[in-house]
Amino acid sequence: MADEDRCSGFMPGERAALPHAPAGPLAGLTFAAKDLFDVAGHPTTYGNPDWARTHPPAVATATAVLALAEAGARFLGKTKTVELAFGLTGENVWYGTPLNPAAPDRFPGGSSCGSASVVARGEADIALGSDTGGSVRIPASYCGIYGIRPSWGAVSLVGARELAPSFDTAGWFAARASALRRAGEVLLPEGGEGPLGPPLRVQEAWVNAQPAVATALKPALEAVESILGPCVQVSTVPHALPFLYEQFRCIQAEEAWATLGAWIAHESPRFGPGVGERFALARDLEPGKAAAARAFRQRFRRRLLGLLGGGAVMAYPTSPLVAPRLDSSPAEQLWVREITIGVTAIAGMAGLAEVSIPAGRANGAPVGLSLVAAPGRDRALLALAERVAERMGLPV
Repeated sequence: MADEDRCSGFMPGERAALPHAPAGPLAGLTFAAKDLFDVAGHPTTYGNPDWARTHPPAVATATAVLALAEAGARFLGKTKTVELAFGLTGENVWYGTPLNPAAPDRFPGGSSCGSASVVARGEADIALGSDTGGSVRIPASYCGIYGIRPSWGAVSLVGARELAPSFDTAGWFAARASALRRAGEVLLPEGGEGPLGPPLRVQEAWVNAQPAVATALKPALEAVESILGPCVQVSTVPHALPFLYEQFRCIQAEEAWATLGAWIAHESPRFGPGVGERFALARDLEPGKAAAARAFRQRFRRRLLGLLGGGAVMAYPTSPLVAPRLDSSPAEQLWVREITIGVTAIAGMAGLAEVSIPAGRANGAPVGLSLVAAPGRDRALLALAERVAERMGLPV
């Protein structure tokens, strides 16, 4: 494979093609889609050559992909993903790890790595991804672009591969806040507009962030306050963030093995570093741990819905760290995964809407600020993100 293909966010080889409407609300914009979304007549590799080998080309196109094309956006092709969407760095040893244009010596973030890369490189206006444990939000933060994980169930995943269905969402990236919002007007259900506020400063997420990250995001938080009023400090997790990570991990593992375990057991596929180990842990998970985690999730969700029910918006660092370096050890990558998903699980466990704004740089790399609202308030959240971006002088 050529070096250019290995660094590209697009899948190597011939690009998948799809006709688009000549006019519509997204006319003039281009888009790409993570290679877990089907495009009729083309293989869906799900980031793994053995998956591609054992599955025929798609017979129909995923609903979300069709919606963008029917709104006038021009489809450019499929983008790389971490194998079976089960990873957070963006590494793919089979098809190549996409470049992080904003920090070339660092990972782009996963598993929607290719979609983030092509948007950050200016190759597409919009790119579809999926987010289970942070796979849109973290690449958005790492690559210095906008990204949304919508409310769970708000955007159709028909024609997309599953990992952990009670967490899986169809999200998207854009380099401009207005493009992120315009895609939402096509993909999201009607309703959910209206005023938001007050802002809630989530204490444990700010404490969890590296000092340089928290400092870099201070102007963004001040911009939010200038629009919504002074922040109210809250705590969302009755236990520490590592506890929240463990509850998420157990539920995700149980669902991932229920979804993909039969295929893995039958095919014994080859996996890159870390992926096979995560599936082995999922296979061997004690059932009681997942049951306890599901009970906790119900209590946790009720708590957050109570905090956000009146329109309040949580604000905190999307990622506690900048993107790890490409030469990070497996142990370092595991630590990054654990400390990061402790934060991304806040919205994930409660099915909330979350937008990451490219709000600053720390240690020479981008960092994002997340705005998080109650389920169903996605359109209002996108409008707020656009206002914050404008206030900060960011691309809108």
